[in-house]
Amino acid sequence: MVMKRAKSDMRREESMPAVFRGRTWRNLLVLFLGLVVVAPLMAENAVSIPEEIEWTWEVRPLHPNPRLPNVLLLGDSLSRNYFPEVRKDLTGFANVYLMAASTSVGDPRIEHQIAEFATMENVRFKVVHFNNGMHGWAYTEAQYKAAFPAYLRAVRSLTGKGGTLIWASTTPVRSDANNGATNARVEARNRIAQEFVQAAGIPIDDQFSLMEQHQNLHKDPIHFNTAGSDIEGDQAAAMIHKALGGAM
Repeated sequence: MVMKRAKSDMRREESMPAVFRGRTWRNLLVLFLGLVVVAPLMAENAVSIPEEIEWTWEVRPLHPNPRLPNVLLLGDSLSRNYFPEVRKDLTGFANVYLMAASTSVGDPRIEHQIAEFATMENVRFKVVHFNNGMHGWAYTEAQYKAAFPAYLRAVRSLTGKGGTLIWASTTPVRSDANNGATNARVEARNRIAQEFVQAAGIPIDDQFSLMEQHQNLHKDPIHFNTAGSDIEGDQAAAMIHKALGGAM
């Protein structure tokens, strides 16, 4: 049996813009709903692709001052390397913690690790300075992008009321990096992360542009020497101090 459409339905459709008439708008609606459903499933069904060496590195103040705000550096070996300079710069201004790991955005373990760290420390952070992008090169940029919102929610959960996030871009690598990292991929991941953090109104610590000027300070294809790490730490500390309401 062939169903005839009511004239009122036809008139209503004719009054719509062309893109919403007939099957076109229905196809767009199906596509949109498909993305809404499929994208979260892609993140939920992600699997761990471990590197040859997996590690975590966590540091807390020996005697936190209860009168000072708590600050967290959350990242990987880059954050771990400039952590001592940040801690030095913020002496007397904040209790500085570190959570560094080889786990990449895209690996479903990372949100669990952050939650476990939060439970163990049992503090709320006034500022979380975070970066993730130098590990997990077995994940595609599409996987990195699909997983970034869940990672950002996990990071946000670490702050207390009125807490601030600061995202740090991943720094450039040397051309002889052999772990899958290239500057093209570093910049692609930085663009993906920047899209999300800018939409959320999160300040950006542009470590990539900073260290682009100091590539002579690489101690290996990925990391910078002490002088380079101090430059990174000074910029990170200045942004954190500003977020705490001060100036350096």
